[in-house]
Amino acid sequence: MEKRNPIILIHGLWNTSSIFSSITPKLDAIGIEYFAPTLKHSYGMTSIIDLTNILNELILKKYGFEKELDILGFSMGGIIGRYWLQKFNGYKRTRRFISIGSPHKGTLIAQLVPKYPFRGISEMKINSNFLRELAKNDFFLDDIECINFFTYWDLMVFPGWWTNLDLGKKISVKVFKHRNLVKNKYVVDKIIHIIVM
Repeated sequence: MEKRNPIILIHGLWNTSSIFSSITPKLDAIGIEYFAPTLKHSYGMTSIIDLTNILNELILKKYGFEKELDILGFSMGGIIGRYWLQKFNGYKRTRRFISIGSPHKGTLIAQLVPKYPFRGISEMKINSNFLRELAKNDFFLDDIECINFFTYWDLMVFPGWWTNLDLGKKISVKVFKHRNLVKNKYVVDKIIHIIVM
């Protein structure tokens, strides 16, 4: 099998890297290297900007400045990945960006959450300054293969189709819980299929 890029797995809010426990054994089985750090969201109080700074330091420590990578982000992890691609020159070294149930256009669930002390959650409000700034810089993703997984029945990122970027492939799957986007066997098999393509 041809050598694949290492894939960075970025978990979401109220998760740890263990959320990928249905995916990582399959990556091990096919010999694809992955790096799945646990980031401390502090219940949504830590800014996405600060979390991405931490992620960048971890990536640089493990892979240096130039090694080509793939990025997979679940839920808020997809927003962290998108910010890393734009603000840390990640777009220069990334071949593929897979986001799974990520609130790229915001989520109604965040609307009622106060900005202080929940800065990380408030950055995912619909039409937040943070998300508007991200959208203005999506041209950095033009040369990256972007794939969006979503479900119309997502009650965490609502409405579910707002998880999609305006660019890239959109894959709708039929699951009823947000976490099942990375736990359901059918969906996991589809994700693995995309990774090995």
